[in-house]
Amino acid sequence: MSRVATIELFKENMNFSIGHFTVFSRDTRENLHGHNYNVYVSITTLIDDDGLSFNYRYYKEKFRELCKKVDETVVLAGNNKYLTFSENEKYHIVKFNDEEMIFLKRDALILPITNVTVEELSNWLIEQIKKDESELIKNNIIGLTVKVFSGAGQSAATSWEKKSK
Repeated sequence: MSRVATIELFKENMNFSIGHFTVFSRDTRENLHGHNYNVYVSITTLIDDDGLSFNYRYYKEKFRELCKKVDETVVLAGNNKYLTFSENEKYHIVKFNDEEMIFLKRDALILPITNVTVEELSNWLIEQIKKDESELIKNNIIGLTVKVFSGAGQSAATSWEKKSK
């Protein structure tokens, strides 16, 4: 009989600070502002005969790396239907409605998301983890939940479950 456990990671260094704006419609967006985000991860896995699930150090490091990748940047929603992007040697140029915003490439990160929201950030994080399918299989991971907090009491979660064969 398989036994199942859920490992939860909510470490102090699983966080990031970003600048962003959310687009609400063709002609309405927030002003550029920032948040300090925290990341919570729940990993559902099988327990082996020795009473272990897996060495979850790998996932602590992976989430820290992902947080570091976006930390202290302006995150832009590369798949937003109301934004157009161009660039030159130094700058990302973003057009919205009749506005043109210019960001230094070293300061801005264009992610393949439709908007910069906790919902999309949690989904982006889980998609990055799912890319390494061999690691999921090796560790008998059957489910993941990633929750991104933009402040105390405000978060969104994305979940994934391994499909049964």
